[in-house]
Amino acid sequence: MTAEATSPEQRYAAFRHRPYLSYWTARFLTTFATQIVSVAVGWQIYDLTRNPFDLGIVGIVQFLPSLLLVLITGVVADRFGRLIMTLASLVEAGCALALLLLTLRGLGGPLPIFVVLAMFGIARAFYGPASSSLVANLVPPQDFANAIAWNSSAWQTATIVGPVAGGLLYGLSAEIAYATAAIMMLAAALLIFTIPKPAQQTATDKPTMQTLFAGFRYIWSEKIVLGAISLDLFAVLLSGASALLPVYARDILELGPWGLGLLRSAPGIGAIAVAVWLAGHPIRDHAGKIMLGFVALFGAFTVLFGVSTLTWLSIAVLAMLGATDMFSVYIRETLIQLWTPDEVRGRVNAVNQVFVGASNEVGEFRAGTMAALIGTVPAVVIGGIGAIAVAGLWAYLFPALRQVRHLNSRN
Repeated sequence: MTAEATSPEQRYAAFRHRPYLSYWTARFLTTFATQIVSVAVGWQIYDLTRNPFDLGIVGIVQFLPSLLLVLITGVVADRFGRLIMTLASLVEAGCALALLLLTLRGLGGPLPIFVVLAMFGIARAFYGPASSSLVANLVPPQDFANAIAWNSSAWQTATIVGPVAGGLLYGLSAEIAYATAAIMMLAAALLIFTIPKPAQQTATDKPTMQTLFAGFRYIWSEKIVLGAISLDLFAVLLSGASALLPVYARDILELGPWGLGLLRSAPGIGAIAVAVWLAGHPIRDHAGKIMLGFVALFGAFTVLFGVSTLTWLSIAVLAMLGATDMFSVYIRETLIQLWTPDEVRGRVNAVNQVFVGASNEVGEFRAGTMAALIGTVPAVVIGGIGAIAVAGLWAYLFPALRQVRHLNSRN
C-alpha cells in the first residue's frame, strides 16, 4: 500500500468549508440515531419471537423501498437533494416517535414494528442518494477524497457510539431509546436545512424513461463503477452477520442488551481508526488491488467471528471486520463519485443505494433465513467463505477495477 502523510491542514481540509461541516454533523446525528433504533428494534423483536428469521425480516422490509423507488429517488436527488435530505430526516424522526408510541401501548407481535420500519426504509431510500449527490458539491475537487474519508469517519464514529448508547438506553427503557433517536433526527433535519443551496449541475428537462434509466445505463457502461458497486453487493450479501448479533449476544456469548450494543459497536472501532488514518494517509497507488484484498480479508474475519465463542475474541474480530471493510468502502465510494458525472450523480447513487441495501438488508434476510434453516454459526461461516470467493472472482471479471491505481483522478 502506498500512502503519504499529510499536514494537519490537509488532514482537515474538508472542514474548512462550513456547509460541509453542517452536512457532516447532520449525517453523524442521523447515523447515530439509526444505530440506536437498530439495537432497540433488534432486541425488542428477538425478545418477542426468539426467531432469527424475524431478524431477517427487519432487513428486508427496510430494503424493499429502495428497490421499488430506485427510478424516482435518483431523479429527485439530482433535482432537490438538500430539500429531500431535510424531509427524509423528518420522516425518520416520525418513525422513531411511532416506535415510541407502539412501545408505550404494548406490543403483542412484531407486525406493527415491521410497518414502521417499512416507512423508515422509504425515508432512507430518498435520504441516501440525496446525501451522496450533495457532498460532491460542498467541497472543491481537491478536497473531495478528504471529504469522503471524513464522511466515512462520521458514519463509523456513530456506529461505535450509537449501538453502545442504544444498548444502554434500551437497558433503561425502549421508550428512552426511541425518544433520543427522534430528537437527534430532528436536529439533523434542522442542520441540513441551514446548508445554502449549492451550485450544482442539475437536470431541468422533463423526466422521461430515458432520464429515469440514465443511472442504470451509465453504471452498465462504466465497468469500474459497475465492478465497485457489484463487489460490495455480493460480498456483504453473502457475509453480512449483523442481523444475527442479537442471537450471539443472547444465546451464544450470553450477554445482555449492553453486550449487543458492544458487539454492534466493535466493527466501528476498527473502521474509525482506519478512517482517521486514511484522512491523513490517503491511498496513493494500487487502489483496486488494495480494495479487493481487503474484501477477501473481510470474509476471512467473518469466518473467524462465526466460530468464536469467546467474548473478547468476538469483539476483536468484529473490530478487524470493520477495519478491513473501511478500506474497501473508502476506495469504492471515492471511485464511484470520481467516475460519475455531476448531472447523473443522484441517479447513480440511487442505484448504488439499492446495491448497498441489497448487500446489507437483504444480506440480513439471507443470514436470518439460513440461521433458521441450518443454524446461526454455519450461516455466518458459509457467508464469510462466499465473500472470499467473490473477491477472487471480481479480480478476474473486472480487470479494469483491479488495475485502478489512483483516487485523485480518473486513470
